[in-house]
Amino acid sequence: MDWREDRIGAAARGENPTVLAETPAGYAVIGDVQFLPGYSVLLSRNPSATALAELPRDERVQYLADVDLLATAVERACRAHDAGFRRMNIEILGNTDAFVHAHVWPRYDWEPDDIVRKPVWLYDPSHWSDPAHALDARHDALRASITEELQALLAEHV
Repeated sequence: MDWREDRIGAAARGENPTVLAETPAGYAVIGDVQFLPGYSVLLSRNPSATALAELPRDERVQYLADVDLLATAVERACRAHDAGFRRMNIEILGNTDAFVHAHVWPRYDWEPDDIVRKPVWLYDPSHWSDPAHALDARHDALRASITEELQALLAEHV
């Protein structure tokens, strides 16, 4: 089975190669695509929950706190790696994948003018499948920085 078919289970088994770190409520992963370098996702540890509201309140609050830590780590790393870093966007949608996950999108000044102030989903759909945007070794330094920042934040908040 390809790890992408069960991202949460693969993370729990140590088989998901995109895992940056475990958090109390989930698995922080770097996105499969990197047309916005640093794009990451927080997967809930609870694979049976299909919506945030299905998590018990204490798990939901912890999950949202973990999203904050991941977003902070991505922001710090992206700001240090790219002078064009602009801001962070966080989205919890669930329209395609039926498990709780939050998208953490860094946004940049160098993005096209017609998209930079709009949702990332307005990028051409080819951005999600073009090999030029796939996660690969080009992203190793940024990935390491995000992981380092997240580990430090997690250590502060234990």
